[in-house]
Amino acid sequence: MDLASIEGPWGPSANLVCVGRRLLPVALAILAGILDGYGSHSLARDALLAAVPFAAVAGLVSFGEYLEARADSILGLQALLWGLATALLVVSCAARAPETQTNALPPLGRSALIACLAVFAVKSLVSAVHYGRRAAYQPAKP
Repeated sequence: MDLASIEGPWGPSANLVCVGRRLLPVALAILAGILDGYGSHSLARDALLAAVPFAAVAGLVSFGEYLEARADSILGLQALLWGLATALLVVSCAARAPETQTNALPPLGRSALIACLAVFAVKSLVSAVHYGRRAAYQPAKP
């Protein structure tokens, strides 16, 4: 059962939506990399096209979270990395568009996808350090 508060909905399914919003663009970018490895560049382009709106929404939500809690600079970094990942996804899609007829992978499309996957790796590392640091500061229960 989802509950609502002044801040918005919360509960198990609301948390699942938040996690899914962040994981879906990452999963689609990884899928595109795998499809490129197998030579299916048109399906990889379709996966990247599907990832763009999800990454944009995740970036906007992350930026909104940063605006609500400006004291947390990690949220600002996460929002910036979402913007960079979205831009790299768009560049990779745009570079692949002229090569649709030949089913070839242009170097810019490959480089942008690799850079996007690197940004996602940095995002996960920053998030892990942030949650690890936050858990370390919680006082022990008596």
